[in-house]
This record gives sequence, structure tokens and C-alpha cells, in this order.
Amino acid sequence: MGKVVIMDHPLIQHKIGYIRRKDTGTKDFRQTISEIAMLICYEATRNLPLEEVNIETPICPTTVKELKGKKMAIVPILRAGLGMVDGMLNLIPAAKVGHIGLYRDPETHEPVEYYCKLPEDCSQREIFVVDPMLATGGSASEAITMLKNKGCKNIHFMCIIAAPEGIERLTADHPDIDIYIGAKDEKLNDHAYIVPGLGDAGDRIFGTK
Repeated sequence: MGKVVIMDHPLIQHKIGYIRRKDTGTKDFRQTISEIAMLICYEATRNLPLEEVNIETPICPTTVKELKGKKMAIVPILRAGLGMVDGMLNLIPAAKVGHIGLYRDPETHEPVEYYCKLPEDCSQREIFVVDPMLATGGSASEAITMLKNKGCKNIHFMCIIAAPEGIERLTADHPDIDIYIGAKDEKLNDHAYIVPGLGDAGDRIFGTK
């Protein structure tokens, strides 16, 4: 069974408070999203499997620990998920990056796929699906279903802000994955936006509002 982890680190909470402010501009919003993603990634990778490797230091031979297997892939849900990638790559520069494009139908609020490009060996990697907002949970659930259909087994989901409805949907659809959340908010409003939230993360990251 997967677990739901809601971050309690003071730096994460402080930075989330900053991006919630409506007067935080695009440049600072984008930079802070990246910083939060890096901090959540640090926590979310705590239990990655390690293996012992024999090496030579300048002084003598020794045994060190390295990440086991094919390591990681980061899969942002377009387009807002792109804002989290650079922060994660700062920590894990060897990670490969895939992309899943989904948009939310304005009438049904359900996801519609328009793009999917993944590393060829993604089924052998620890996959981190990233999206700043987990609202209804539809897009995240669909993205994870797409990955499972391609043979991926070690899947994790990371977001910055989540609504209870999204957490409930994702845990119901995919009870086997770990979910890492920066902050759990109150609810969704009638337009399926998170309350209090921070508005449209994609518009605020890319300055398109």
C-alpha cells in the first residue's frame, strides 16, 4: 500500500505561503515553485533503494552507497508540472525527464490526453509524476494509469498543494503509490479550483494571465 505524506518542514511551509500571495510576481513565483519542488523531492527520495559499490578514494579503497538500479525519471504533467522539474534536477541531475500532456475539459472537469513522451526505459525507473496542484485528481490519476499501461511499477506523485477531493480520488484509483504533498487545503470550489489555493499555477508560472 502507498502512503500519503504531507510535508511539515518549516522552509516548505514558508515558501508555500509566499507563492499563495496574489501580489507575488511571475519571476519570484517560478523561482519559489522550483525551490519547493527541490525541498519536497529531498523528502520524497528518502527511501530510494541503495546498493554498496567498491571505489577508490585518494587515500584507499572503500565501500560507498549509491542509488540502486536505473535511478529516476521525472514526469511533469504539462504544463504547470514543468515548473517543478528544474528544482528536482538540481538534486538529481542524472534523472531522465518524460512529459505527459493533459488538459481539463471545462464542462466535465475530466482530463483529456494530448501528448505523451517517456524515456524508453521508464518501466525500470523510479518515476516521480509532478504537478503543482492536485485538485480533482483526474489528471494525476490518468497520468499514472498511462504510466502503468507502459509497464511502470515504481511510481510516486508529488504536488505542492492538494485538495481533499484530489487526495481521495488518487488514493482510491491508485492505492499502491506514494503521494507527497506540500500543503493540504480546505476544498474545491464550484469551478474545481483549490481553496484557498494560489490560483492557476500554470498561468502564474508562465505569466500568461
